[in-house]
Amino acid sequence: MSKNIKISLPLILIFTLFVQIETPFSQSRCSIGGVSINFGNYNIFSPSPTDSIGMINLNCENVPWVDLKLGVSSTSGTFNPRRMKRSGGSDVLEYNIFIDATRTVIFGDGTGGTQTIRVHKPPGTPAKAPWSSQVTIYARIPPGQDVPAGGYSDSLTITVDW
Repeated sequence: MSKNIKISLPLILIFTLFVQIETPFSQSRCSIGGVSINFGNYNIFSPSPTDSIGMINLNCENVPWVDLKLGVSSTSGTFNPRRMKRSGGSDVLEYNIFIDATRTVIFGDGTGGTQTIRVHKPPGTPAKAPWSSQVTIYARIPPGQDVPAGGYSDSLTITVDW
């Protein structure tokens, strides 16, 4: 007799904002907010991946476009795979963040097969007017990872260049 056991893993990624100011524009600024991804429960017996999405809320002024770059996992030190670490333990759960809904293009800094996200000021916005945009990012935990129950997290840095 087999049992289907579902392990509840609250999985939350923590993002840190780093704004790099290298611009000829006077009083240029950008900020991001609302960035988090919560995978909910991960079922170690499911043959399907656990997917989630997140939103990056971007607010800028006096810049025509920005490049969003996502750093390596603080747990794995790499883009692929990124890893979340279990709170109070050493167990890790592999995952990644993507720029496309099919989850094939890894969100990174443009190196190692990753891509950045370029966001342009909406058409018709006056030159020096503030503007905002919402960018969707996609996350996935591959199936088949035998990990103990617990809270898993990772910390990533988003860099905003213009």
